[in-house]
Amino acid sequence: MVMAFPNKEQLEDSLRGLVNEFGLLIEGIKITKAGAKSAIRIAVDTADPRAERPDLDQLEELSREVSKHLDDAEAAGEMSFGAGYTLELTTPGVDFPLVEQRHWVRNIGRLVRLAGGVERIAQVEGEDVVLITPDKKQPSVRRVRFADVAGAVVEVEFSQAPAAEADLVGLAIDAYGLPGAEDQQDSPAED
Repeated sequence: MVMAFPNKEQLEDSLRGLVNEFGLLIEGIKITKAGAKSAIRIAVDTADPRAERPDLDQLEELSREVSKHLDDAEAAGEMSFGAGYTLELTTPGVDFPLVEQRHWVRNIGRLVRLAGGVERIAQVEGEDVVLITPDKKQPSVRRVRFADVAGAVVEVEFSQAPAAEADLVGLAIDAYGLPGAEDQQDSPAED
């Protein structure tokens, strides 16, 4: 029986244990099928959002192990990659959507693009995120469920955060004097 090129779920199931042995999680898999030019792109990251991201040496070592694992699976008839493929291991880029709590924690202090505009992540606790709405005179803060703003994307910033915003980043969540996110409206703070 000829096996088809594996899908994302099959690859993730097959690789999860190996990736976890390196202290990493699979954040996403993208498969591009194009005959001999097929590609498998796997994004990995640390489980601890406050830890350093894997460096190039770690990615290179993991890439060798993943490649060997996939070659062994193909030789055993468990998977088929056809004419061949290119394997790429990477970390999530700035265009990677913030979905999980750990994504938000990793980006505390950074600007994010939301449906209603650009805001800065001040703090994350439990299921809540405190966002700073930039304003030259007086930035405002709001507390929302991060699930309500899931899919935000980090906004590249080429300068330091204004002092008024930077002073609001990383405070204890109750220091903001905000009600719980469940008590607030889902609309962004008014300008």
